[in-house]
Amino acid sequence: MNLTTKVLWGLLLGALAGALLNALDNAWLDMYIVDGALYAGGKLFVNALKMLVVPLVIFSLIPGVFAIGDIRLLGKVGSKSIALYIATTAIAIATAITLAALLGIGEGGTPPADIVFEGRSAGKNTLDILIGIVPTNIFQAFASGDMLAIIFFSIFFGIAALSIKEQTKETVNFIEQMNKIVMQMVEMVMWFAPYAVFCLIGKAIADVGVNLILDLIGYFVVVIAALLIHAFVTQMFILKTFTGMNIGLFLHKIRSAQLFAFSTSSSGATIPVTLRTVQNRIGVDRAISSFSVPFGATINMDGTAIMQGVATVFIANLYGIDLGLTGYLVVVLTAVLASIGTAAVPSVGLVMLTLVFEQVNLPVAAIGLIMGVDRLLDMTRTAVNVTGDTVVTSIVAKSEGKLNMDVFNDPDAGHLEEIHINDKAQ
Repeated sequence: MNLTTKVLWGLLLGALAGALLNALDNAWLDMYIVDGALYAGGKLFVNALKMLVVPLVIFSLIPGVFAIGDIRLLGKVGSKSIALYIATTAIAIATAITLAALLGIGEGGTPPADIVFEGRSAGKNTLDILIGIVPTNIFQAFASGDMLAIIFFSIFFGIAALSIKEQTKETVNFIEQMNKIVMQMVEMVMWFAPYAVFCLIGKAIADVGVNLILDLIGYFVVVIAALLIHAFVTQMFILKTFTGMNIGLFLHKIRSAQLFAFSTSSSGATIPVTLRTVQNRIGVDRAISSFSVPFGATINMDGTAIMQGVATVFIANLYGIDLGLTGYLVVVLTAVLASIGTAAVPSVGLVMLTLVFEQVNLPVAAIGLIMGVDRLLDMTRTAVNVTGDTVVTSIVAKSEGKLNMDVFNDPDAGHLEEIHINDKAQ
C-alpha cells in the first residue's frame, strides 16, 4: 500500500477504536490508553511536523525568491495570493450563513441556562498584527513560530541575496542543500503517519463520542455540509475557472495533505506536507509555493469562517435574536478581517467566534453549547483550509506560468511509496 492508503486505514481503524473506547467508558483505559498511549503517539507526530515548519519555510523561501530573479514578480504573487485568500474566505462565510438561514437551524429551541464559556481575547488587534510582520527579534520569531514575521524575514533575506547575486551564490546553494535535508526529514517523519493518525483520530472519537453529536445534530450536519460544499464545489469551480485543471486528478493528488490536516487539526503543522504536495505532486514551482503555502496557512480561514457563519445563525435562532441583513454583513466583514488579525493566536476558531459574537451582541457564553463537537469539526475545517491553500497556490502558479502541467498530469509524480535509509545512516 502507498502512504495515503495506509493513512486512510489508520484513520478508519482509529475511528473504530475511539468509538469502542468511548462506549466502554473504562477509567483504566481512559487513563492509560486514551490519555496515555494515544495522546503521546499523536502528540509526538504533530510535534515532529511542527519542528520542521520553520526551517522548511526559511530554507525553501530564500532560494525561491533568489530563483524568481524579478522583485516585481514577487509583488504580483503576494498581491494575487492575498486577494484570493480574502475572497474565498468571504465566499465561505456567505455560503455558511445562507445555508444555515435557509434551513433555520436552532429555531424553536430552548437555550440551557447552565452553559459556561468565557470569551477568548485575541491579544492583539489587526494593526498590531500588521506591525508585527516586521519582527524586532527574528530569533524570537523563529522560536515562537510567528509565520508572518518569518515569511517577511525570508523574503527580505532573499531579496538582499538577489541584489548581490554574484557574491551570494554559495550561500544560496548551502540553503538549497539544507532545504533538501529538511524535505528528507519530512518524508522520514511521514513514514510514521498511519500510526500517528490512528492515535489522533482514536483519541478524538474516544473523547467526544457519538451522543454529543446527536444532541447537536442540526448544527453539526449543517457545518459539515457547508464545509463540503465549499471544498468540493466552490473551490473546485474557482480552480477549474482559473486554471482548467482536471478536478478529479487534483483532488486525488491533494488527498494526503487533506488527511494530514484532518488528523492534526493544524494548518501550520501540515505545511511540510502541503509544500511537498503542491511541489512534487501538482507541479507548482517552489518560487510560488514557498510563499503562498505558509502565507495561506497563516491567514486562510475558509473552514473557520464557515463554522462562524453557521454558529452565528444557530445561536441567534436559538435565542430568538433577529440579526437582519445588516447583522449578517457585519459577521462577514468581521470574520474576514479577523482571519488576518488573529492569525498567530492559538485556538484561533474560538478567538474569532468570540470577536464575531461581540460585534453582533450575541451572548458569548453560548459558545459553550457547541464546544463539545468543535474538536471533530475543527479537523474537517482544517482540511478545508488546506484545500484552499493548494487551490490558491495552483491558481497563482498557473497565472505566472510557474505550474508544470507534465508533473500534474502524471498520476504517479511525487508519489511516496516508502522511505529508504541506507545502511551507513542506519
